[in-house]
Amino acid sequence: MPGRHQWQHRFRENVCRWTIPREGILDVLSRTSKHKSAKEIYALLYSQYPGIGLTTVYRTLELLYRLGFVQKLTAGDGQSRYELRSEDKKDHHHHLICTKCGKILDYRDFVQEELELIRKTEESLARKHNFLIQDHNIEFLGLCEKCR
Repeated sequence: MPGRHQWQHRFRENVCRWTIPREGILDVLSRTSKHKSAKEIYALLYSQYPGIGLTTVYRTLELLYRLGFVQKLTAGDGQSRYELRSEDKKDHHHHLICTKCGKILDYRDFVQEELELIRKTEESLARKHNFLIQDHNIEFLGLCEKCR
């Protein structure tokens, strides 16, 4: 997980200012394994930074998403959820998203056949579209055990 100085360096590489709200949002996301909505992040930050606005949180999360710091998932309840993107390839995972309650489950226990299929798919798409694939995100939509 990147530390504060690595985040600041990456921000400066992308010609972005390092601000207290940006640091606070990254800090919140680095301390949780759950997928947080902008409103949840705002609620956690407000006691520490009472001057922060919900609009600032939304804008910052969009910037962090565009810069590749966070992953954005749209849950079944229509709200986007965010998680810190890991630099560690071993932490790569996909998501099972309940379209009724919005629950998001991380899926990491890949079997060899799944890994091979994903690798072949990436290679085929890269050749077909002359596209340099750097990462992927796979979401499976359906109903969780509770909502079935």
